[in-house]
Amino acid sequence: MASETTTGLPYADRFAAIAATLPGQSVPWLRELREDSFARFAQLGLPTPRVEQWKYTNLHPLTKAGFEPAVVNGQGRGQIKALQPLSSLLPAEEPAHRLVFVNGLFRRDLSEIGALPEGVRLDGLGEALASEAESLAPMLGRAVRSGDNALLALNTALMADGCILRIGRGVSIDAPIHLVFVGAAEETALAFHPRNLIVAERDSRAVIFESHVASNGGVYWSNPVTEVTVEDGAEIQHYKFQDESLDAFHIALTEVEIGERGRYHSFVMTSGGRLSRQEIRAVLDGKGAECRLTGGYLARGKQHVDNTTEIVHAKPHTTSKEVYKGVLDEQGRAVFQGKIIVEKDAQKSDGHQLNRTLLLSDRAEIDTKPELEIYADDVKCSHGATAGELEESALFYLRARGIDETAARRMLIEAFLGDLGEDLASATVKAALQRRVSNWLAAI
Repeated sequence: MASETTTGLPYADRFAAIAATLPGQSVPWLRELREDSFARFAQLGLPTPRVEQWKYTNLHPLTKAGFEPAVVNGQGRGQIKALQPLSSLLPAEEPAHRLVFVNGLFRRDLSEIGALPEGVRLDGLGEALASEAESLAPMLGRAVRSGDNALLALNTALMADGCILRIGRGVSIDAPIHLVFVGAAEETALAFHPRNLIVAERDSRAVIFESHVASNGGVYWSNPVTEVTVEDGAEIQHYKFQDESLDAFHIALTEVEIGERGRYHSFVMTSGGRLSRQEIRAVLDGKGAECRLTGGYLARGKQHVDNTTEIVHAKPHTTSKEVYKGVLDEQGRAVFQGKIIVEKDAQKSDGHQLNRTLLLSDRAEIDTKPELEIYADDVKCSHGATAGELEESALFYLRARGIDETAARRMLIEAFLGDLGEDLASATVKAALQRRVSNWLAAI
């Protein structure tokens, strides 16, 4: 139902035709969940800039793209035959358990899952929904608290596949899990809605590496939702690189619940997509829980990149640290909305947030909105945001030592972004970050 705060999405009207082909549709609770979620989306509609959380990001282009569903009669559209041609787009990495998804659908023939420790489940969601949906009932929606999120509702209604990762109590996975999501649209604009479930049981450990890439140009919309549950004493390191087609839309939501002494460390690097939004909502729901969010973004042309986060300190002695830094050129636009909420019983909480943006053009734009919402009286919290150009004095210093202007500018930009890697535990991710920045700067 369209209003000043919402707008309709013509693509979603095809839900009735799509629904019958989705895996697990014969299971009553799943069918009811999808139907309720679609009704919720129809009620909410796509948010407009009149909604506070979407004030700086306009989704109106989604209504004009003429999207077709990526799944028709249970089959995927826009397929690829091999992953090899994409190898130059993927970051070099150590051996990993690799799951490949093409337009949101799991491709076991392109995946490489090695021997896993006992107590670990790593699988495609679509296969599990089709064969054992009842076992997923306790997991699906476990970490979700954003009941008013229209795109979450649409994802739940139309989810056809994704990743299931469940790590048993006390289990550590030595090799990282690499999830490769490939957009492969050609003449038809496609939309897909992956759903990922990650559960780290008590005292378990895992590293998850996410790549979002395109096999070619073309218009497509990826609307992934990832649920992460970090139980007491568990640790998840979650690294994501978004390198979608420059004609693509990428609207992602990650919901995280962290138990006592649990740790969730996230790093998100955005350099692709025409319009992208990475929303992370984390609840520190146990004493001593820790959440660290780090992000980098690079945008030029008319790219629009939105990072929106919310960290809730729900229990005492919890810690959060959040640092997002980006570089914008030409008419690139970025949005940072970061909120830290400290509930009244969360005494001794410690939360810090920082957003810094470097503008290389007078046409580039950053909208930044850091927020603190504190209901406890014994906490340490801070937030800050800066935006500006390259320092002329630093540029002059390098030029005076015989470094040409282009090289000097690149050195200063690399230094500005370089400290994003300081807190990263993975050398592979640090190298991938450096490579992304170097490749992007090469076009300046």
